[in-house]
Amino acid sequence: MMERCSPPTSPHLFSTSPRCFRKHPRALVLQRSHMSVNSSSFSNASHISNRRSFLCFDSPDGTFAFLTFATANFLLLLPLSILVIHVGFQRWTLQRSTSSTRVTSHTDVFTYHMVAMEFFTLLGSGLYCVADFLRNEQIMIAGFYLFSIILPGQTNFHCMTCIERYVAVVHPITYLGLRKTSGVRIRNISIGCVWLLSVGWMHVTYIHLPYLAVIPLFLFYTVSLLVISFCSLSVLWALRHPSPGDRSGDRVRVDQSKQRAFHTIMAIMGVLLLKFSGHLICLVIYRSTVAVGRDPCFVLKSSFWLSLPSSLVLPLLFLQRAGKLTCCKNNTASGQGSK
Repeated sequence: MMERCSPPTSPHLFSTSPRCFRKHPRALVLQRSHMSVNSSSFSNASHISNRRSFLCFDSPDGTFAFLTFATANFLLLLPLSILVIHVGFQRWTLQRSTSSTRVTSHTDVFTYHMVAMEFFTLLGSGLYCVADFLRNEQIMIAGFYLFSIILPGQTNFHCMTCIERYVAVVHPITYLGLRKTSGVRIRNISIGCVWLLSVGWMHVTYIHLPYLAVIPLFLFYTVSLLVISFCSLSVLWALRHPSPGDRSGDRVRVDQSKQRAFHTIMAIMGVLLLKFSGHLICLVIYRSTVAVGRDPCFVLKSSFWLSLPSSLVLPLLFLQRAGKLTCCKNNTASGQGSK
């Protein structure tokens, strides 16, 4: 009995006989198209599932870990940031009213910009928490992108602060020249590049989503730690081997300046080492947790706690120099009196 072949109108309504494919080639085209659509749908569904898993959209443990971090971030970082902006505005108003020629230090300017960048972090973490409450994945992704700005920006401002302290101690004559117009221009260009890199990091995050940009991130951390380690060792060498041109009457003042620079660099290197090593350990735990089929969201979101000290170090150092920290007022006053 001859098999009857009817013209295909749907990929589900044609015979799979080779004779029918030869008689109606459109049947083969429809079948291949149907398989392609199924494959594309499966790929999209898998991508969405991986993205929701990475964002911990349906994980109570991940939500709790990030919510506690966001709360602590708001309670600690927001008052410090507002106080830094307030002190900076007071100084700017005083300079305008007295027509002072005093130049704002590069370190203070770096702190102002890092605090401004932290406001994007606070906004991003707030959007993330609100999106989790509203069960809105798009708002959650927007919050995640805003939060990711701080990853390169914060570390770059830390590196620039350490380089500025290194130049001030090891190359004081060059540093005095950089406090003038040419140095201000270089500083502003560097700050602009940091902002561009931070915004560009959002695109890097978008490319790697629903996975972490592990290789670019850890390469960036490694280079930053090498730069900061070089600055700290150079300042320590200058502290232990004073210049033969230093007069005995000025040596105490010079040594105190070098010690403050060394303490600043060591504080920054300490929080970056905590952040780098902690994220590395959390990544290993995250991969092993995924391998055994457990929910990795609690480990992933808990790793954000390791970024909190690095967000606080520059504002705290700025307020210490300004004499706004009660516990450090006496030390700051004695240090400034010896200048």
